[in-house]
Amino acid sequence: MTGAMKPWWVIGSAAVALHGAPTDVGDVDILIDIEDVPRVFDALDIPVEAGRPDARFRSDVFSRWDAAPLPVELMAGLCLRDRSEWVPVSIGSRIGLGGVYVPTRAELIDLLHRFGRAKDLDRAEALGATS
Repeated sequence: MTGAMKPWWVIGSAAVALHGAPTDVGDVDILIDIEDVPRVFDALDIPVEAGRPDARFRSDVFSRWDAAPLPVELMAGLCLRDRSEWVPVSIGSRIGLGGVYVPTRAELIDLLHRFGRAKDLDRAEALGATS
């Protein structure tokens, strides 16, 4: 992430683990600014691809980097479906933990609730219980 010029965050299960809550981490999700995509993706030698939408999420750009111990999924322009609208994910907080950046505990809990899947709600509960 050294090529990133804009703020970026580890989100999802890896961010929950970095905050000290127990959870399974199968990959590392990183949210970056769309302006940083060429620099970051080129440095990692990964392709710039359109995100794969699903019922709850979509991103303008998505790619996976498999050269780390865990797969790293990088995305830019992440949106969540809120009823019939796609709402951009905007993170206002940024704290350093373990050499990377994550949202604050409170903002991560809120984001996990917005994701709304059972595993996200379980992670939000675990995160709240360890505060």
